Amino acid sequence: MATEPRSRRAALRGTVSLLVLSLLSPLPASAGSAEELAALFVQSCLPYAGRPAELRRWAASRKLPPVPDPARAAFLHGAPGQVFDASNASGKLVLVSSDDGICAVVTDEADGRATAAALEHTLTEAGATFRLVIERDDKQNPRLHHREYLAAHKGRGWRILAATERDAPGRAMLTAAPE
Repeated sequence: MATEPRSRRAALRGTVSLLVLSLLSPLPASAGSAEELAALFVQSCLPYAGRPAELRRWAASRKLPPVPDPARAAFLHGAPGQVFDASNASGKLVLVSSDDGICAVVTDEADGRATAAALEHTLTEAGATFRLVIERDDKQNPRLHHREYLAAHKGRGWRILAATERDAPGRAMLTAAPE
């Protein structure tokens, strides 16, 4: 009987230790999704933002299947364009190409801090220069957090928005518009 409370305390200490370690870890479990999101963004949106026909040819060359309605319409929020399923073993990924040239990539589960870190790391690795312009919570939906960047590479410039859910891994979206 005396060992049962002690083993419960030990189990609780072990759980608390794991929780503390997960909070201190620089890359949470969903870091893979954040890294995949950032990699897809740099491969697709940076070279092709503002050039939807070229982006769509790139998606076709990668054999990314189109997303059917009504999901396509939901991702485009009523704007004309095309949406591609870029999901892989790391998770669900979607590439959004609106007719006005705005490009976005979306995932259903990535940590906000990991997404920002992966985006900044991937931009640096690609040779892009960037600066954080503003960071704020969404006024209409306080669960969303936004980081807006200005970036440039090889004579091209972009306005990049990283939108993530706060407080837990959730949906994340990286959007590029030519600057």
